[in-house]
Amino acid sequence: MDTHEKGFFTEENSVEVVIGRNANARDERLKEVIAVITRKLHEAVKEIEPTQEEWFKAIMFLTDTGHLCNEWRQEFILLSDVLGVSMLVDAINNRKPSGASESTVLGPFHVADAPELPMGANICLDQKGEDMVIHGRILDTEGRPIANAVLDVWQANDEGLYDVQQKGIQPDFNLRGVFRTGEDGRYWFRAVKPKFYPIPDDGTVGKLLGDLGRHPYRPAHLHFILKADGFETLTTHIFDPHDPYINSDAVFGVKESLLADFRRVDDQNRARELEFSGWFWEVEYDFVLARPQPR
Repeated sequence: MDTHEKGFFTEENSVEVVIGRNANARDERLKEVIAVITRKLHEAVKEIEPTQEEWFKAIMFLTDTGHLCNEWRQEFILLSDVLGVSMLVDAINNRKPSGASESTVLGPFHVADAPELPMGANICLDQKGEDMVIHGRILDTEGRPIANAVLDVWQANDEGLYDVQQKGIQPDFNLRGVFRTGEDGRYWFRAVKPKFYPIPDDGTVGKLLGDLGRHPYRPAHLHFILKADGFETLTTHIFDPHDPYINSDAVFGVKESLLADFRRVDDQNRARELEFSGWFWEVEYDFVLARPQPR
C-alpha cells in the first residue's frame, strides 16, 4: 500500500481516507480546496445523518437545478446568492481600506455597451415613474475629488423590471447610462425611483425559499460600477432604507453603508430647473474609491 493510501474506508476515518487518496494531485490549490470541501461535507453528513432517501433527494435537487441552467439563466448562481455565498465571496475579494465605499454583487442585468451621456442626462427614456435626481462626488480615501472617473449606472423601473426583461416594451438602454466626472469629481443624473422586485422564483431555488419560509424579493436599489485610473474598480448599489425588504434582501446584498437618503422634494422652482413636472425624489451619495491593495 502506498503511503497516501490510508486503507479501508470506515465512518470514523472517512475524511482521512478520501483526502489521502488525493496526495498525488497535479494542482496543489485543487488538492487544498478538495480537502477542505471533503472535510466540511463529511462533517455535515455525520452531523445530519441523512437517510439514503434524503441524500438522493438532495442529489435530485442539484440535478434539477442544473437542468434549469442555460445561456440566459444560471440557477446555480441564484442558489449561491440565496445562501449568502455570493456575497461572502464578494466580501473576501473586495476588502477595502477604512473609508472606502463597500462593494456588493453585480447582479444579472448589467449591459456592457450602455451609452455615455452628458452629465445631468435623464436615463429614463419612457417618462414612466416618479422623477428622481441623484448626485454626489467620487472621491479618494483622502477626500480628494477624482477627475475622469467613469460611473456606469443601471436600475429597474417603477414596476421592478429592467429593460432587458421587457424587450419591445421598455426602450433599449432605458434607465442605463455612463457618466464621466470633471475636475471636481461631481456627478449628477436624473432617473426614476426604483422599486423592489423578486429574483426568479419559478425554479428549484424559488421552491427552496418557499420551503424555508423566505420571500424572493430584493429591496429597491440602483446599480453602479465606478472606474478610475489608479483605483480599484467598485461594483456596488445604493439602497432605499425605507423599502419594505431592506432588512431581508433575498441575496444578502444590503450593507448599512450603502443606505442612501431618498428625500421627497416639493420645490416647484427646482422641479422646473430639472424639467420635472412636480415633486420629485432627491438622493445625494458620495462614492470613495480605494487604491489597489496588496493581497
